[in-house]
Amino acid sequence: MATMTELSPTAGKTKYSQDTRVDESLVPKKVLSFRSTRYGIAFMAHFCNFILMAQYAAINISMVAMVNGTNHQSQFNGSTESLPLDALGGSNDAPNSLPAEGSILGGQHALWERWGPPCERSRLCTLALSGMMLGTFTIILLGGIISQTLGWPFVFYIFGGIGFVYCLLWFVLVYDDPVSHPWISVTEREYIVSSLAQQVSPHKQPLPFKAMLRSLPLYAICLCSFSHQWMITILIVYMPTYISSVFNINIRDNGFLSAFPFIISWVTGILGGQLADFLLTKNFRLVTVRKIATFLGNFPSSVLLVALSYLTPDYVTTMTLLVVSCGLTPFCQSGIYINALDIAPRHSSFLMGASREFGYTAAILASTISGFLLSQDPEFGWRNVFLLLFAINLSGLIFYLIFGDAVVQDWAKDRKLTRL
Repeated sequence: MATMTELSPTAGKTKYSQDTRVDESLVPKKVLSFRSTRYGIAFMAHFCNFILMAQYAAINISMVAMVNGTNHQSQFNGSTESLPLDALGGSNDAPNSLPAEGSILGGQHALWERWGPPCERSRLCTLALSGMMLGTFTIILLGGIISQTLGWPFVFYIFGGIGFVYCLLWFVLVYDDPVSHPWISVTEREYIVSSLAQQVSPHKQPLPFKAMLRSLPLYAICLCSFSHQWMITILIVYMPTYISSVFNINIRDNGFLSAFPFIISWVTGILGGQLADFLLTKNFRLVTVRKIATFLGNFPSSVLLVALSYLTPDYVTTMTLLVVSCGLTPFCQSGIYINALDIAPRHSSFLMGASREFGYTAAILASTISGFLLSQDPEFGWRNVFLLLFAINLSGLIFYLIFGDAVVQDWAKDRKLTRL
């Protein structure tokens, strides 16, 4: 007869406790080293996300040129006053063009299961994820110029070609784990392997679906991802339309002004990971750090957007609030978006992909419902959009603050068969 028993840690050895504080024995004297192999992996993932978002945003950036004409010299920066809302990024289907992102980010999390020491996990993951903001900034800044000078197909040729070359580099330089990497130093390999000794299983574990469906911390991640993605959708898809409708300014005519909030997001995303790991070295509990990061990435931004709808329209004030609101959202990269690595390191790649895909349903609903609200109430439509955003965002945040956790769940621990 076979029963399931948990593996107990070897007596006398210090166990890394994720629900309390970082074990000082696992923190090296010099944690940060951009010349190390693990940071090389993070930069490769950073560029992967850069290409991912650049190719995704290229569809929306080039759509105006496609609508204006099918010849290669279509003017991207021409007048867009006569274009339909879906050409301006306000389509009900606009955010629905990233079905593969959840699987790509889930695959990256599979790397951090074996490459990310617990005390460096925040900075490594946020360094990788921040590439998405840099990709958005780059394509918004350069997409119009490329479309105007070379034609809109060259936007896809250039970034598609870069992505192809990058794939070849990925196949050569990226390995599944430190043990199989041919160029990693012995010291770094031993450091990573020893720091993950309590989390990486030598054998494959089946997914405990029944236990996962009863896990409140997992529901907290999914619901908060949903509410945060709702806000991201409004910021990316509808802000150009908002600026245009309130101030009669076509923000797409100014590439840098459109892209500026995303370069701020790129910086704050990287700094957020540094801050999270710094707090861990100061004996903050891991769950506290995750909740602080999630709070900073949700609540201030949603409050600023609600305040925007009640202030007297002023261009400088409006742009300042939008830039700050967009700039704070990447703090969630150090919170809910890597929390799966804390509660279930062995299943984090699946959980990351699943929670992201669940979050992207918000992109569909946010665009559809917001479009309906704007069409029904032209005078107070934007206020209704922002108030709904705030209510949804606050609900997801409160649920996460109550039920979110950072300790490895019982259903995610290593188990083995023991015969009686």
